[in-house]
Amino acid sequence: MEHALQPPSMYKVILNNDDFTPMDFVVQVLKKYFSFDEEQATQIMLDVHFHGKGICGVYTAEVAETKAAQVNIYAREHEYPLLCTIEEV
Repeated sequence: MEHALQPPSMYKVILNNDDFTPMDFVVQVLKKYFSFDEEQATQIMLDVHFHGKGICGVYTAEVAETKAAQVNIYAREHEYPLLCTIEEV
């Protein structure tokens, strides 16, 4: 009896709002790490700003963890508290 391959678990990559990270830095992060254009990045940044968080994309666990870590390291290198987290879909 053959077992069907199960699709991998998927995870949302989420940017969380804070009171210190400038909006333009958030847009820069979205363009740099998630390949959004200016308009898309601005819309997600506004979601983060007005709703407390914004979804950057949905990926497999390994990709989601890597992207979140890259964003968090980049933010710390620039001395911002921006926090990127992942959440299972």
